[in-house]
Amino acid sequence: MIFIKIKFKKNIHLHTLNLKKVVIANPIYDVVFKKLMESDKVAKFFIGTLLEQNIENIEVKPQEFTYVDELAGIAIFRLDFIATVKTQTGEYKKILIEIQKARNQIDLMRFRNYLAEQYKKEDTIKEEKIVLPITTIYILGFTLPEVETPCLKVERNYKDLINQTTLSQKCEFIEKLTHDSFIVQVNRITNRYQTRLDKLLSIFEQTNFVDDKKIIKQFNHPTDLEEIKEATNILNYTGTDPEEKKKIETEQEAWRTVNAMFENEKKEFLKLISEKNQALSEKDQALSEKDKLIEQLLKKINQK
Repeated sequence: MIFIKIKFKKNIHLHTLNLKKVVIANPIYDVVFKKLMESDKVAKFFIGTLLEQNIENIEVKPQEFTYVDELAGIAIFRLDFIATVKTQTGEYKKILIEIQKARNQIDLMRFRNYLAEQYKKEDTIKEEKIVLPITTIYILGFTLPEVETPCLKVERNYKDLINQTTLSQKCEFIEKLTHDSFIVQVNRITNRYQTRLDKLLSIFEQTNFVDDKKIIKQFNHPTDLEEIKEATNILNYTGTDPEEKKKIETEQEAWRTVNAMFENEKKEFLKLISEKNQALSEKDQALSEKDKLIEQLLKKINQK
């Protein structure tokens, strides 16, 4: 018989750490992320952590639309998320959250059009129509080669070009015409689990999957924040309930079909470009030979 004596440091409180490993659904899918955003606590944690602000009130409205391709015979249910938040300082903001699992040129234009539509809309705060400043959050299932960090903030600074100084005072007019943006690259999230931001990102880690479809994964971190505990509980239910899991599989299959369609269209487009370039090359060669013939005839004429 072997006895092992373990000595713990006094500053570690074991009752605050839940080291039990749980399986959770992959939140990069729209139907799963919607479940997270339905929790007031998790929604405040998600947005407040990225903005580095305490969120006093929040209202999340999923914007639903369906993409239909009659030729392919598919219809894809799509969600974008709009959150109206009130910070601890009393400031109201409109937060646009977009999830994109694959990189398609059409989605870049959709993001721009959607953003333009939101800039045109007024919001209602306490029964009063007002224009809110906008912040965008993009959760990407693909990597941007030029940006290696898993979480990026693109922010604006006020620069006095006359005196070459940065201004600290904000202007309501400017704030409502420009916006900050946050980009999360889920494939670049590492195993770090130190800061509040690390713990938020850990939910989106694309590792430790327990199935080939990458729908269900194992969460290997301690649930030492109430928000993380609630988020993993929601994701655990979503990933283990047969009906909820079926919704994820349906969304995954639909987007796999769409991505295959885009790939085929891309190949056809590149083929047409190649054929066009070849035709132009042959035309240029014919023109070049014609120019040479004209030049030879001019030389003969000049000699005579």
